Amino acid sequence: QVQLVESGGGLVQPGGSLRLSCAASGSIRLINAMGWYRQAPGKQRELVAVITSGGSTNYADSVKGRFTSSRDNAKNTVYLQMNSLKPEDTAVYYCNMNLVNWGSASDKTYWGQGTQVTVSS
Repeated sequence: QVQLVESGGGLVQPGGSLRLSCAASGSIRLINAMGWYRQAPGKQRELVAVITSGGSTNYADSVKGRFTSSRDNAKNTVYLQMNSLKPEDTAVYYCNMNLVNWGSASDKTYWGQGTQVTVSS
């Protein structure tokens, strides 16, 4: 019904930047919050950033001041601009969206497939 496709991951040197994108397609009536999570090897998945339908954002303390999330509602897309990247930012990054499908009265959360971000010299 709904598919989230991420792009923009890759290998970058410490101090560099990357921009992740996550586009949703399918039977979408409206999208509530959009979020970014990450999971490093041997660690639990953790919240990186969340952006509400009104555009308010919250960030993990570890990325505040370096990462910025934004959304384009017309494109059903959420972005994560990552600056001043550190080796400890290395992880698989996942997007998720809480949305309401056409013909449904309830919301549901969908996840992207994940994109690898590696910060290394």
